[in-house]
Amino acid sequence: MRQLSDTFWNIRGVHRVGGVLDIGTQMSLARRADGRFVVIDGCALDDAQRDALLALTGNGERVAAVVHVHPFHTLHVESTRRLFPDATLYGTARHRRRLSSLPWTGPPVEAWGEDHPLVDVFDLSVPDGVDFVCADERVHVASVLVRHRSDGIVHVDDTLNVLAAPGLLRPLLPQSSLRMHPLLSRALKPEAGAADAYAAWARMLASRWSGTRIVCAAHSAVRELGDGGFAREMASALRRVTRTLDGHRARHG
Repeated sequence: MRQLSDTFWNIRGVHRVGGVLDIGTQMSLARRADGRFVVIDGCALDDAQRDALLALTGNGERVAAVVHVHPFHTLHVESTRRLFPDATLYGTARHRRRLSSLPWTGPPVEAWGEDHPLVDVFDLSVPDGVDFVCADERVHVASVLVRHRSDGIVHVDDTLNVLAAPGLLRPLLPQSSLRMHPLLSRALKPEAGAADAYAAWARMLASRWSGTRIVCAAHSAVRELGDGGFAREMASALRRVTRTLDGHRARHG
């Protein structure tokens, strides 16, 4: 468990593709002004991670809420619930369908407005122009991006990526700048204006969240940014998908 600020922690978990390649996953937690915590997502924890998390949160009793923000990250929802059984539970519509026996609260997270239940700690954003849940369940482009307001730290699953070398090579090779999801072309809505809507969302996010200093990306790494780094890397990431967006415009208008 890595402490990124006085009030924000990130935990890197193991997620193996085909039981071999570990592409990683994550969960984060933020401490509210009243001393209670909000947990973002869930992941498999080893004994040391679990002990540290429970020690920080008073054996879980100081966790006020758990919010799951990626519709396809469902493997560890139930185990996280067992860790924090009294926390208010929020999730996307797909979480609620897949795990309907759990005590979900309020509307799906992707439908929250500006006055959402966690507005005291987080800003949220959902990418425009793409399907939030694609019919092809291998396409995991969209999610609810979470930005910790006071510390300028973003927790994002899949929508933004950081390419990092695996295993022992990671300390030796530099990580990439921020990148859009590689399957963006398959997530864009098949309608006129979708490419423009996605590009406008990315530019808006770069501007509105320009003070972001750290991005915790689910399947790769924690990226630390200098002044203005988030806006620059978002602009670069958008340029890298120019051909994808132009191809969509050519097909759909």
